[in-house]
Amino acid sequence: MYQKFSEFVKEKTKICIIQAENPDGDSLGSALALDYILKGKEISLYCPVDIPKYLHYFGDWSRVTNEFDFKADGYIIVDTAAEVLLSKLLDDTAIRNRLYSVPVLVIDHHESEDDINFPHESIIEVRPACAELIYEITISESYEVNKPAAEAILQGISSDTLGFTSSSVSARTFEIAAELTRLGANISELEEKRREYMKKSPRILDYKADLIKRIDYSLDGALATVHIPWDDIREYSDEYNPNVLILEELRLVEGVKVAVAIKTYPDGKVTGKIRCAYGYGVAEQVAGYFGGGGHEYAAGFRTYDTSYEEVLADLVKIVPELLAGAENA
Repeated sequence: MYQKFSEFVKEKTKICIIQAENPDGDSLGSALALDYILKGKEISLYCPVDIPKYLHYFGDWSRVTNEFDFKADGYIIVDTAAEVLLSKLLDDTAIRNRLYSVPVLVIDHHESEDDINFPHESIIEVRPACAELIYEITISESYEVNKPAAEAILQGISSDTLGFTSSSVSARTFEIAAELTRLGANISELEEKRREYMKKSPRILDYKADLIKRIDYSLDGALATVHIPWDDIREYSDEYNPNVLILEELRLVEGVKVAVAIKTYPDGKVTGKIRCAYGYGVAEQVAGYFGGGGHEYAAGFRTYDTSYEEVLADLVKIVPELLAGAENA
């Protein structure tokens, strides 16, 4: 299956690597790694939204632009096979037409089905992180993984596995981490950079206190939600992603099994980021109800023409049954 990658890039001279509209450490690490690995190719990196500031600890994050490369003769989409996460691209007629007319390769590690409707090849394999899959592909196909690529891959894996602690981590994940270390990636140095960018200003710390006061508890405390309205998104997101600020705090509350941070936008869009306590891995199923996807302990969704109250009502309805299924599994 991995030879699809070599066959795809072989005849290409200019490749654009695409992240979805919810960039995270795994998608960014995967994109940057391919940039470093595909020597001899002209590479552009595209994301329809700005890379969040909390990800600026990645070297060369600024290489990513939100100006679509219409001159590429091939496009590689990393870390998603869900069309809903590509809606910003596909809503643009010119971009949609380009993706329909030029070869596209999708590389993803999620269990969610590939529902992308435009013509494409795909390499989809369930892994703890897309960056891990990128490593396996490139090693299998005899591409050189240099130090910058090794660092990007290690950062991507670490980000999507919560520092190698998620249930999806396997022995192979640790073997790959060791191989990446031998290639020059220093996890302690990379983690120090990440922590530097995770520092909060007093203003953001005050905002976090406000978010904590807004938490709603339902289902006898098993479900914790917080509403992040558009005014908050506009005021704080450029400095610090509110989801990142509050989600781990929600998950660590005693009794909480499912935590959801819900953002609402003036155009009727509602997004949700889900985290689950250990032993209650229903995040992907919760997200799937709203048309989203992800992992059993971390997932997300996007819906339209609804409200925070309606989403909360749906969560209260579906979460008990999903938790019961998890407990009986």
